Amino acid sequence: MKRFFLLFFIFLSCSSDNQSLILKSVTVKDFKEFIDDSNYITDAEKYGWSIVQTDVYNYDIVKGANWKRPDGINNSIDSLPVTQVSYNDAIEYSKWADVRLPTYEQYWSIVDDDHRLIVSDNLYPILPTANVNIVGNVWDITELNNSDQVRLAGGSVFCSIDTCHGTQRDRELYVDKETGNIHIGFSILTE
Repeated sequence: MKRFFLLFFIFLSCSSDNQSLILKSVTVKDFKEFIDDSNYITDAEKYGWSIVQTDVYNYDIVKGANWKRPDGINNSIDSLPVTQVSYNDAIEYSKWADVRLPTYEQYWSIVDDDHRLIVSDNLYPILPTANVNIVGNVWDITELNNSDQVRLAGGSVFCSIDTCHGTQRDRELYVDKETGNIHIGFSILTE
């Protein structure tokens, strides 16, 4: 059953090295199915807090912030990208769903064909994944590349060319394997 939910969402596909790859943002609904099936406890839930940004420069450590309540107060919404997840959480989800995270290069290769609205520049709130470009909205966790640091791809609603170098491919932003944030989620690759 867990693999069938992927069929009900908007996908972005392309060909790369003679393989057809699909990149899909993982929604709160997707993640909830994983949690319900596996009883997994995320890093933010283990710590009892996570990072909540109010803009690109300001953030707070908020008790109770996790994927269920990204701001520590309000319940998450099924159609939004899951946030407050770490690399460790994304890897466990990927194992469960029999999918994988994209590398940084794969991410950018695939999103080049997504011509939907890019949510950034503080113009919009985080929006449902089916309505917007994978670039923007929230930062995406990518597969490790010879490092213990996790490179984030895409940008978030806070990114503008003036604040955090926007949603550009050459932007370098890294976090550790346990960091969650109200603006960090992940997308998965399927073939």
